[in-house]
Amino acid sequence: MSTPFPFTAVVGQEDLRLALLLNAVSPAVGGVLVRGEKGTAKSTAVRALSALLPEVAVVPGCRFSCDPAAPDPSCPDGPHEAGNGGMRPSRMVELPVGASEDRLVGALDIERALAEGVKAFEPGLLADAHRGILYVDEVNLLHDHLVDLLLDAAAMGASYVEREGVSVRHASKFLLVGTMNPEEGELRPQLLDRFGLTVEVAASREPNQRVEVVRRRLAYDDDPAGFAARWADEERTVRQRIIAARELLPSVRLGDGALRQIAATCAAFEVDGMRADIVMARTATALAAWAGRTDVLAEDVRQAALLALPHRRRRNPFDAPGLDEDKLDETLEEFSGEGDEDPDPDGPGGGGGQPPSSDGPQADGGSGAQPEAGDDGEPQPSGAGSGEQSAARASEPFRTKVLSVPGLGDGAAGRRSRARTEHGRTTGARRPRGALTKLHLAATVQAAAPHQRARGRTGRGLVVRRDDLRQATREGREGNLVLFVVDASGSMAARQRMSAVKGAVLSLLLDAYQRRDKVGLVTFRGSAAEVALPPTSSVDAAAARLETLPTGGRTPLAAGLLRAHEVLRVERLRDPARRALVVVVTDGRATGGPEPVALAGRAARLFAADGVASVVVDCESGPVRLGLAGQLAGELDGTAVTLDELRADSIAGLVKDVQRRAA
Repeated sequence: MSTPFPFTAVVGQEDLRLALLLNAVSPAVGGVLVRGEKGTAKSTAVRALSALLPEVAVVPGCRFSCDPAAPDPSCPDGPHEAGNGGMRPSRMVELPVGASEDRLVGALDIERALAEGVKAFEPGLLADAHRGILYVDEVNLLHDHLVDLLLDAAAMGASYVEREGVSVRHASKFLLVGTMNPEEGELRPQLLDRFGLTVEVAASREPNQRVEVVRRRLAYDDDPAGFAARWADEERTVRQRIIAARELLPSVRLGDGALRQIAATCAAFEVDGMRADIVMARTATALAAWAGRTDVLAEDVRQAALLALPHRRRRNPFDAPGLDEDKLDETLEEFSGEGDEDPDPDGPGGGGGQPPSSDGPQADGGSGAQPEAGDDGEPQPSGAGSGEQSAARASEPFRTKVLSVPGLGDGAAGRRSRARTEHGRTTGARRPRGALTKLHLAATVQAAAPHQRARGRTGRGLVVRRDDLRQATREGREGNLVLFVVDASGSMAARQRMSAVKGAVLSLLLDAYQRRDKVGLVTFRGSAAEVALPPTSSVDAAAARLETLPTGGRTPLAAGLLRAHEVLRVERLRDPARRALVVVVTDGRATGGPEPVALAGRAARLFAADGVASVVVDCESGPVRLGLAGQLAGELDGTAVTLDELRADSIAGLVKDVQRRAA
């Protein structure tokens, strides 16, 4: 087994280390979500935490880590008698993003269950993580069906495996720790709320600290065991402090004054539900115990709010996480009561919000242009470079109608288009390819029934062979790649008009977030097109690019379509199962270069030839309309909708699917 990087050797990242240590003191806090850019020691710190956790007592031979003092009466390896048990180190179990459902919850042998009535069960990762840490790297990329299973286990403290009426239940209480890069997409709100604390991490901009990070990492890579030995004393000190804080925790008093501050803070920041209040109370109590105190102080409440509230006050994926610290201080001051004054921070019992120092044995101390006309003859305000204008702000987003790709796909689970999935309504049965995951009971019995006499059946039980088993085929919804191709030329440059266009695209981005899509953004103006955002799961990154999008110049529609076609070609090689939906946002004008209209038509027909579903959002306005967006939709073999028809509450039109025109 490889030697982990020592927890106390991590440089900086005080909030991250403190949040992990508070969960080690009180697992009831509810876990940690670590958000930040790549290369900031997120995974290193989490993996190092397990070495600091105290050992746990377990029933000898139990695969589900039952506590000998209070064994689980429903344990599949039970029943166990209460008594003395053995000790083992705390586990940290890693859940791969691409794990199967059976790997997570365990596998039940359906063949033996039907033929012999035996619950032959192979435990999964939820069983391994019981009374330990369940770590999910890139948790925001986890498939929806695995997220649902995690939510159920976290809420009930138990895992259930159901296969056609045959069920197994076992206890599964774990500390959930996840790391993620927000650039790759956000978490769904239900899972986000399950994390007790959240921490934002970033690489230090201080040269001396960066030097120390590199020095320690190189020393560890050269000699992991020797490096860990040099930090053994610091690791032992922190481990003993965790044990002492755990013993002190039941004696910590959470007074009415601190409780009022917690409730007032959660109300002031308008967080949903009561989980935030409970998490803050547990975090503040753990902070006091970590500091060696038996009373919760205002400083504990403040630190608890900074860790427990930022991820709970986001209303949509475009809201920036964080907390207004001035507002927090005002609220705490308003509801401060007698006995809440902080003691001397340098005296005994101080330092509740400070993680252990990482300064160990190897620390080093360490213009006046006139307005010009656009390509459609409309006057434009002056701007920098070839009629470029500053970015218009997006109008308020709205709920859009459902746009979906026609046909039946095989892509990743989502909520947009129809697809063959592991979850959904049962539509038929087939022979399993590989391991059986969803049994179709009726089809299995029907396949086995004609062979019972030949197989010598004498009793009531059905004689089932592996060839009789049938896999249920199911239909659900998939996520798609929604590629936005946005016209940013001078013909779109009227301030109010571009604001409405950006509001529409922002609304579609919000819809893509809710439906678990990947998104991409191609813009075109002047003489060229650019990929403003390659396909990603981060819709907030797309929203940020859209917000700063300037306008002006001619309309190279063909260039925009050709660049989008190239993006789809590359993405099809990376993820061939994910189908694409192209959303072209334009008024349909094409200017610049020789034969711009004909060239745009030829580019559009490339999408039609590839069978790519498309919709044109017609942004043309004014009393005289040329209908160019509708002609473009015809070339794409797609559908055109106006901005008004895009709204879900609009009665001007009904757009439920992107229907391809009949040939």
